Amino acid sequence: MELHLTDKVAVVTGASKGIGLAVVEKLAGEGVKVVAGSRTSTPELDALAAEHDVTFVPVDLSTVEGAERLVQQAVERYGRIDVLVNNVGAAEPRESFLDVSDADWLRIFDLTFFSAVRTSRAALPHLIAAGGGAIVNISSINARLPFPMVVDYSAAKAALTNLNKSLSEEFAPQGVRVNAIAPGPVRTPFWTAPGGFADATAASAGITAQEALDVVVPQSMGITTGRITEAHEVADLTLFLASPLAANITGTESVIDGGQIKTL
Repeated sequence: MELHLTDKVAVVTGASKGIGLAVVEKLAGEGVKVVAGSRTSTPELDALAAEHDVTFVPVDLSTVEGAERLVQQAVERYGRIDVLVNNVGAAEPRESFLDVSDADWLRIFDLTFFSAVRTSRAALPHLIAAGGGAIVNISSINARLPFPMVVDYSAAKAALTNLNKSLSEEFAPQGVRVNAIAPGPVRTPFWTAPGGFADATAASAGITAQEALDVVVPQSMGITTGRITEAHEVADLTLFLASPLAANITGTESVIDGGQIKTL
């Protein structure tokens, strides 16, 4: 399927691994000029930059300066922005709400919610000036299915989902479509990194992290397909929403969770 994205300019946050890296790879494969923002790069992102028109910008997206610098680098290099993918976020396994300090709350919100606020604020004038474009916000089913183990992350994603709708209402008349994707568990470092959620699940069940991801998580979370989502599947949906094929789609929240959420 031709997505008509060739030579578009995209900015992707949290681009060095997981969903962000998968989005960069898919965009680059479609001939998109990608500006990839993250604190540090990875060998995988470096390889994409060596093969495609991918520019890595080292930024701290939990700060106003980081978000603004990322967007400015894209504009200085390419003269415009057509697509923004707000993907960066962070979560840590929590024993209890009572264990989450004010500093913890602020850190998670700065990276998971305010990064999207700041990057969108910086990018929107350029999206409008380019004649319109698309913002895709990577939210989470935890926005509507809060989980005590990630109480602060769930609240931040709920705020992002709300922001998504507000931006779509304001900027659709100016040609900018804004949509969100709400994944369930995805096979990314969010789950697979040492000390991450797979390890936490495995420790409580007395099994390996691999068994937790392949068996326990799908079963315990009621994932109808029997498996968690792969990062490239979220990236495929991101590209569709960013493309002209979705020209009359805005303000939506697309769930990709293998059937975990049962309600309408």
